[in-house]
Amino acid sequence: MSTPEPQRVVSESPTQRALKRFRKNTLAMVSLVFVLAVTVVSLVSLVKTPQDPYAINKGQGFRPPSWTAGADDAAKFPGVPNKFFLGSDELGRDVFSRLLKGGMMSLSVGFLATLVALIIGVSWGLFAAFKGGATDQVMMRFVDILYSLPYMFFVILLAAVSSDIVGSADKRFNGQIPDWFKTNVMIFVLFIAIGAVSWLTMSRIVRGQVLSLKQKEFVEAARALGVPTRRILFSHILPNCLGPIIIYSTLTIAVVILEESFLSFIGLGVQPPFASWGTLAADGAQGISVYATRWWLVFFPGLMITSTLMAINFVGDGLRDAFDPRLSR
Repeated sequence: MSTPEPQRVVSESPTQRALKRFRKNTLAMVSLVFVLAVTVVSLVSLVKTPQDPYAINKGQGFRPPSWTAGADDAAKFPGVPNKFFLGSDELGRDVFSRLLKGGMMSLSVGFLATLVALIIGVSWGLFAAFKGGATDQVMMRFVDILYSLPYMFFVILLAAVSSDIVGSADKRFNGQIPDWFKTNVMIFVLFIAIGAVSWLTMSRIVRGQVLSLKQKEFVEAARALGVPTRRILFSHILPNCLGPIIIYSTLTIAVVILEESFLSFIGLGVQPPFASWGTLAADGAQGISVYATRWWLVFFPGLMITSTLMAINFVGDGLRDAFDPRLSR
C-alpha cells in the first residue's frame, strides 16, 4: 500500500495577500477600472478624436449637448460638424473632443509630477534615515523649513517666470517660436514645479519606514555578512517600503491634478489653444452670465475632475486597507 505524497503548502508573500485583499474591495476595484478607462481613452485622443478639438466652426458657437444632428444646420453650414454630444464652446469647438484632449493633459501632468515627487522624496528620505546622525537632522530640518513656506506661491512664481522667459524669447525671435513648443515648455515647467514641491511628505513617510526597518534583524544580518550599503538600501529596505510609497503616490496624483486645474483656471497653467480640464472649466466660467447659463461648459469638465479625483482617492484608500493587515481585519 503506497503512502500518499505529502501536500506542499504554498505560502503567499505579504504583497500577494495585500493584492488579494485589494481585489475584494469592490469600490476600489471599480474606481481602478474607471481611472484606467479614463487614462486609455485619453491616450487614444492623441491619435484620434471625434472632431478636431482646435477647429473653429463659425455659426456653431454655444451649441447645447445633443445626440441628433440638425438637418437645417447641415444645409446652412456645409462641411461643418453639426452634432455636438457634449455641446460646443464660444468658437464652435467640440467640448467632447476638447475634454478628451484636456484629460490627456491633466493626467500627464499628474503622473509626471508625481514621478518627480516620488524620485526626490524617496531618495531624500531613504538617504537621510539610513545615514542618521547629523546628516539626518540637517536634511529633515531643511524639509521642515520648506514645509513652513507657502509652496503654491513657489509654483505660481515658477510658472509666471517661465511664462515671461518664453514670451521674451518669442519676441527676440520675432514670433517664430511655434505655439506647440511654447506650450510644451510651459507644461514641462509646470509638472517639474509641482513635483519639486510635492515631495516633502513622501520624504517623511520613507524616512519613518527606513528608521523602523534598519533596526530589523535581516538588515543587521546583511551588514554582518558584508553586503554593500547600496544593495542593503535597494534590495532589503526599499522593497519593504513599497506599500506606503504606492499608497501615497496614488493620493499625490489626485492632489497634483487638482493643483494643475487650479493653476490653469487662473491662467498660469496650460495655455490656449491647448486645453486641460482646468482651462475648460475656466472657459466655461467666463461663458456664464445672467442672460445665458451654458451649463455644459462648466458641468462636464467639473464632472471629470471630481469623478477622477474621487476614484483615485478610493484606489488609494483601498491600497491603504490592503497593505495594512490591522485595517483589513
